Amino acid sequence: MSYTYDEENIFAKILRGEIPCTKVAETESCLAFRDINPAAPVHVLVIPKGPYVNMDHFGAEASDAEIADFHRMISDVIRQEGLSEDGYRVISNAGVNGMQEVPHLHAHILGGRILGPLLSA
Repeated sequence: MSYTYDEENIFAKILRGEIPCTKVAETESCLAFRDINPAAPVHVLVIPKGPYVNMDHFGAEASDAEIADFHRMISDVIRQEGLSEDGYRVISNAGVNGMQEVPHLHAHILGGRILGPLLSA
């Protein structure tokens, strides 16, 4: 499968410092920041700094260090935001059917309230 990364997507612009964000955490290969339109009391996005479109692209082309760092950052943010005890949801949308809005891999960490069913008909 061939992946085409859009260098002008909003997350690429955030990574280049062209658009501000409220940072929650940052490493050499990942950035976590607050969603500007939160769907829950806690809504943090975690993105790799590399040009990956979605999870399958990331898994196929990212280094082992990038993959480990991405998952470790998700875990760190969950603990930092105090979500471990009461629960949380981690979502990564991909493609048209997955309703991916930004063509850059990102994980939504949601919590702080009961989130309801995962999908509705």
